[in-house]
Amino acid sequence: MREPQVKSIAALARGVQVLQMLQGAGALTLADLHRLSGIPKASLLRILKTLKEQGMIWQRMVDDAYVPSYSLAELAGRMDREHALVEVASPVLEALSDRIKWPSVLAVPRLTHMEVLETNAPRAYFDMIPLGPVGFRVNMLRSASGRAYLASCEAGVREAILDALRRSEHPGDRVARDPAYVVRLIDEARAQGYALRDPDFGGDFDAGRAVADDGRDSLGVAIVLDNHVPGAINITWSRRVFKRDKAVAQFADAAREAAAEIAARLSGRI
Repeated sequence: MREPQVKSIAALARGVQVLQMLQGAGALTLADLHRLSGIPKASLLRILKTLKEQGMIWQRMVDDAYVPSYSLAELAGRMDREHALVEVASPVLEALSDRIKWPSVLAVPRLTHMEVLETNAPRAYFDMIPLGPVGFRVNMLRSASGRAYLASCEAGVREAILDALRRSEHPGDRVARDPAYVVRLIDEARAQGYALRDPDFGGDFDAGRAVADDGRDSLGVAIVLDNHVPGAINITWSRRVFKRDKAVAQFADAAREAAAEIAARLSGRI
């Protein structure tokens, strides 16, 4: 790969060096950092102040040592778990597309929405339905994957999600303020073992089908482990090809089996 002809940022490099030293050691004082890095203490203090302000480190009272933030470890742990999820889910989604021909996504929760991590759309026979892309935000309460996740996740997690959605200013989240609507969608998903899109959901995060309609419908199933729910998969089809009842008859079992296989594979990795 051709390297761009630009200069690196020396101050940033020193900041990264300090953060890596703290992560490797667990905790270091200013004197430790000066001795190990050779960076002047005045420069170190500026670097440490910046890292503290960005929430990357904190200073312990007992010995004034600097310590990496727990949030960094949590972020790294979450990324590791999601990498494992994608790794085990990808071949299952590929087999699913071979079986049913229509595309799917793997999505994970981001409190107020679902985020796409993987899709088999490029491998699906019916590739006129592009899904994703990776990083795409999916409405939590109106999409099939969001509803499947919400119906299956832990009670405390569900209440935190609903509380955030009730306070959301997005028009697409307003349904969270209707308790009967929320109870109905959760009860239906649990009774069926899968979730379906809101009838007025046309793929747009906020707008209804009268404004934005992708011509599709979807069925979602949560990936359920013993102690948590890492995400959900879906199957999407064209409404011109399948009415909902026919699609459910053809796809529900395949989606449930794929989600169960992902869970079984993942349980051996964590």
